[in-house]
Amino acid sequence: MKSPYRIGMRTIKTGIAVAICMIFFHYTNRGTPALAALAAVFSLREDWKTSFSFGKTRIFGNAVGASLATLLVLFQTATGNSFLLEIIGVSIGQMLVIIICDKLDYHAGIIGGTATYMITYFTIPMNATYIYGLNRVLDTVIGSIIAILVNILISTYLIEQIKSNRFFSFISK
Repeated sequence: MKSPYRIGMRTIKTGIAVAICMIFFHYTNRGTPALAALAAVFSLREDWKTSFSFGKTRIFGNAVGASLATLLVLFQTATGNSFLLEIIGVSIGQMLVIIICDKLDYHAGIIGGTATYMITYFTIPMNATYIYGLNRVLDTVIGSIIAILVNILISTYLIEQIKSNRFFSFISK
């Protein structure tokens, strides 16, 4: 009986990439793998070249978002952490993420930049601002690289080579 759910190689590779992000973050004590896992999901496309292109866009958008969130926290800390300033600052910062990505023709980076801006701003410890922002961009780089490597290592070509091997010939029948 045929399953009503389609589980293709991209779905499987995405699951593998997220699992690798989680394992990597666990054993390197980097904290939450949220942005790396999101970057892996976003970056993993039909082939490694497309994954590279999407990963590059994601990294740029996230760098914009993390930088603006870090600057806002630094500004708020210097001016007294007013809630009114937070509301205005977060809103203006959000608009700046969109404006910067749009102006630099990185439209595909707007959503990722927005997500990183919000995640960084709302989770940033007050005593680790610029380091925290840099680490969130690094998280995105890690997730994107993992997605690209998974896409290279588990390519359709590789799967076909394994299936055509006489040891695995029973799989292709």
